[in-house]
Amino acid sequence: MAKLAGFEFWRKTLKEASFVVAPMVDQSELAWRLLSRRHGAQLCYTPMLHAQVFVRDVNYRRENLYNEVCEEDRPLITQFCANDPEVFLQAAFLAQDYCDAIDLNLGCPQMIAKRGHYGVFLQDEWELLEKMVSLAHEKLSVPVTCKIRVFKEIEKTVRYAQMLEKAGCQLLTVHGRTKDQKGAFTGIASWEHVKAVRKAVNIPVFANGNIQHLSDVERCIQETGVQGVMSAEGNLHNPALFEGRSPPVWEMAEEYLEVVKQYPPCSLSYIRAHLFKLWHHTLQIHQDLREELAKVKTLEGLADVSAQLKRRCQEEISDGKDGDEKDGGLPFPHWICQPYVRPAPKPPITNGTCQESQVRKVCQKRALEDSDKAAEGLSKNKQKKRSRNPNKNFCTELKPKYLKCEQCGNPKGNKCVFNLCRGCCKKKAFKEVADCPSHGLRFKTKAEKQKAEEDKQKHGDWTEGSTMEPEKNNQTPQAAAASCTKLKGQAMA
Repeated sequence: MAKLAGFEFWRKTLKEASFVVAPMVDQSELAWRLLSRRHGAQLCYTPMLHAQVFVRDVNYRRENLYNEVCEEDRPLITQFCANDPEVFLQAAFLAQDYCDAIDLNLGCPQMIAKRGHYGVFLQDEWELLEKMVSLAHEKLSVPVTCKIRVFKEIEKTVRYAQMLEKAGCQLLTVHGRTKDQKGAFTGIASWEHVKAVRKAVNIPVFANGNIQHLSDVERCIQETGVQGVMSAEGNLHNPALFEGRSPPVWEMAEEYLEVVKQYPPCSLSYIRAHLFKLWHHTLQIHQDLREELAKVKTLEGLADVSAQLKRRCQEEISDGKDGDEKDGGLPFPHWICQPYVRPAPKPPITNGTCQESQVRKVCQKRALEDSDKAAEGLSKNKQKKRSRNPNKNFCTELKPKYLKCEQCGNPKGNKCVFNLCRGCCKKKAFKEVADCPSHGLRFKTKAEKQKAEEDKQKHGDWTEGSTMEPEKNNQTPQAAAASCTKLKGQAMA
């Protein structure tokens, strides 16, 4: 059967999906996708998967895709981050039988993407991207899609989209923000860019950005003409967004926990993160339970904290409180699912010191136990590192830039003998039978040890069988004869 393309792929395989749950690192796992589908989502993406790790690690494949085969979880698109055409293709080959399309992540703006040289940090390397998409389009049995961020210039964004379409991209998701619009500087997504791309290409387009309510979805489709709208943070704070409902938080939390129990295993860190997002506004008030939610180590413990939050909210309701006096201007009481709007960053204090901690205080975190060190604005993990090394520097502006692996662009080992990352070093060391103490690789040492054992065993065999097989044990005929004469003499004596 011929591979479907473009609008035919969108109509027949994706069933004209308009309500889409975005690929989110460690947040769009199976349980959350199923919860979202039950409340209006028509298409879901897997979390962003690292192509190179997916190729080399069978456990990573099993945990992130292979164990999530579920009839209810379709249509499904698997997203990879990659910077090598062959690696991207290999990962896609391994995943194509478990999904309906393969997506190339060209939109991740986080520091980890910058260090690994993938996501939005590939958006200027058009020749590489064209090769990656065209190779996958040619070889795979499922369509290739892409998710991008925009350039500041609309014209350049349009040319970018057209290049990807020409290379073989069958569906394009356009996040209307630039790579610098992230975290506290997220800002408003540009629907003008999305609209211009939609008019310029002949493949389906999804829009991403500024989606907080179902009315935003409808307005985005009307203003941009896109085929669908993707939501990330809006969905995390209200999984019923695509239903047009704002249910009580505990309703979504309880249903999510039931899905988790029904479809194990699910990482505890994923579950905790989802509950933090759902209960975000309530946890600003009940700080003691925020602490508890961060500390519990079991699924039952997380469920118990969620139940306590539910009881407190219901007590407020029974007391006639509507949450207005504490909610900080929220449109609904804090116990109702609703979007979280990031506050604008505070102006930096120019005193010659790094202001990273000032920016990070915008999103308030739980109080640190050590009040003295908490004043420095460091996390507990950083405080532990500071206690071990008082001169530890946490200012990213003053840190030396990492060195890249000569083969894949990932950070290399500081003392690697080949100047490679661990993955590439392991392959090279294995191929050349070499050692790399920095990465703990001992291929040469093991080979020498094995050879020594074989030589020792071989020498022992020669000693036992020297009277029977002199030539096999590398003896000259003269030496063998002398040995035989000596043995005979010993026997006669």
